[in-house]
Amino acid sequence: MNRKDFSSPLDLKQVQITDEFWGREQELVRQEVIPYQWEALNDRVPDAAPSYCMRNFKVAGKMMHRKKAEGEGFVEPAYTFRGFEALPEDPKNPDPDKFYGFVFQDSDFSKWIEAVGYSLINHPDPELEKTADEAIDIVCAAQAENGYLDTYYIINGMDRIFTNLRDHHELYCLGHLLEGAVAYYQATGKDKLLKAAERFADFVAEKFGPEDGQCKGYPGHEIAEMALAKLYELTGEKKYLELSKFFLDMRGTKPYYFDLEEKERAEHDGRPYKAPDPKELRHWYHQAHLPVREQTEATGHAVRAVYLYSGMADVARLTGDEEMFAACRRLWKDMVQRKLYVTGGIGATHLGEAFSFAYDLPNDTAYSETCAAIGLAFFARRMLEIEADSNYADVMEQALYNTVLAGMALDGKSFFYVNPLEVVPEACERDERKRHVKAVRQKWFGCACCPPNIARIVSSIGAYVYTQSADTIYTHLYVGSTLNCTINGTAVDLKLESGFPWNGSAKVTVHTEKAAEGTLAFRIPGWCRSHRAVTAAEVQERTEKGYLYLTGTWKDGDTVELDFPMEVRCLTANTKVREDAGRLAFMRGPVCYCMEEIDNGKNLHLLRVDTEKLCAMGIDKAVGVEKSSELGHEMWILKVPGRRLEETTDKESLYADYAPAASTEVTLTFVPYYAWNNRGEGEMSVWVRE
Repeated sequence: MNRKDFSSPLDLKQVQITDEFWGREQELVRQEVIPYQWEALNDRVPDAAPSYCMRNFKVAGKMMHRKKAEGEGFVEPAYTFRGFEALPEDPKNPDPDKFYGFVFQDSDFSKWIEAVGYSLINHPDPELEKTADEAIDIVCAAQAENGYLDTYYIINGMDRIFTNLRDHHELYCLGHLLEGAVAYYQATGKDKLLKAAERFADFVAEKFGPEDGQCKGYPGHEIAEMALAKLYELTGEKKYLELSKFFLDMRGTKPYYFDLEEKERAEHDGRPYKAPDPKELRHWYHQAHLPVREQTEATGHAVRAVYLYSGMADVARLTGDEEMFAACRRLWKDMVQRKLYVTGGIGATHLGEAFSFAYDLPNDTAYSETCAAIGLAFFARRMLEIEADSNYADVMEQALYNTVLAGMALDGKSFFYVNPLEVVPEACERDERKRHVKAVRQKWFGCACCPPNIARIVSSIGAYVYTQSADTIYTHLYVGSTLNCTINGTAVDLKLESGFPWNGSAKVTVHTEKAAEGTLAFRIPGWCRSHRAVTAAEVQERTEKGYLYLTGTWKDGDTVELDFPMEVRCLTANTKVREDAGRLAFMRGPVCYCMEEIDNGKNLHLLRVDTEKLCAMGIDKAVGVEKSSELGHEMWILKVPGRRLEETTDKESLYADYAPAASTEVTLTFVPYYAWNNRGEGEMSVWVRE
């Protein structure tokens, strides 16, 4: 690790998104998603799964108020376990004093307030800010005197806090609370929620650590690691970084902490404890099978994994931990070279929402959780902060333009939790192996982690466009924007104009009152076969790890014009990916494409690409690229020469003697993957037979 290569994201207040594509997504989040999610958090969306989130904070707040009023006369509730998800027996008449929902329900608010904070930076909104302030008042009123803030235990009984770190997500809720509080403080300067989050973090820092009497556990669901690093960078308080590092250092050490706490729970409950079979792989699910510096394979629950790796990258950068960074590199390589969908999704199996084995990437049973793709972007950005390597930015771009955006409908009112690469609606309904796959987006989820996650990353997209060192501004994504920054202490404004994701042109204009010495670095996308950069500035040019570095003296009005030709690519998968053998996928620039039934008719499995024509004419001539507004806003679609196999004429016979398959010439229509299922229910497929 070379600290001279490190860079940092810019304060979002320094970045103003002007991009037509992402500006539209941000406005959609601001006008539709954030208000919609606020209604969902308050259980006011008809026919949607209840959240109980804000209700729980109100119940806990009333309890804290009563405790303060009654003083020593207050009787603390004794902990009662009511399940990982507690639901009222009569949904219309829930008990006014009970907790409902998942054990991690508090995190829904935290992700919402984080999205609100980022949105307010982009677009000040007094009414939204007023709503957020009122919500914060409700949340802070629920905090215990000692700083603890998790309504599941506050309501159910705090005598058993931190006794089930594996399953009960207290540290996960802490992590999201910190993320949300930091975002809202940075947006508004208001610190009420930040102070509450710090008090909770301080309480945790007292309870966990290497000293005698402190708990030696770590989160069952990671995020606290990167959230504590973020809090450290904001406050400068080393104890938060030390706590993050402690969680990482303890993870995967033996004896396994999750086994120890299970034994203690059994003894407390007076039930027999059965020692686990050492051959079981259950610790892999939590990435707790090995110490983090020894891990080589991306495994277990995919969201947990990339949240962990993001925290590892943060701590590696902040502490200069070479061994930790080496582990991050290994895990990244395993993930993107063996376990990454062409759509930028990760997590192949619904069993544990997890990574499967190498090259196991099924299409019709894919899990590919939206949150996992978001976490992949988190990890990629943090690796870019350590070293500018276009591989990280390419994957980040791939995830953002495809799986992340596919998780939200074009109107922002429904969502995918799972992102398959092939869908047959009847199979989703009748094949229990595919029950997790939905043919249409859902209004909401009882486990609603994905919708607010989408809102927060779309609203903070500016944090992924640039990073900065003392003398270099890195452009990782070509998202139209203005940037206020300094290069070697000289104030500089950059204006980035971009045609992405539909054309590969980009232009950067420098505005500065006096000449600035330094470097502008631009990612050369891995999907382009050639590139062109034109500037009249007096600069030296070099290329390293997929970045073009232009170093010299920048004057007011200097421009850099970039062109990355967006040629249609026809992709094949590694032959070890059994599901994609003999099949092709299409991408153009960062956008992955798919076929839908509405354009191509039923039985997509009967369609194939006319590879003879593709080879004879060349992809550029054979594949048509057309502008379309059918899906509500302009996007580019593909017209690919293909053939449709004729259906069996003898419908009474299931099998028949072989004869060469007859087919008819057709034109296949491909739409951007992120835009599928916005015109009704139907079949969909990314991969098509050759």
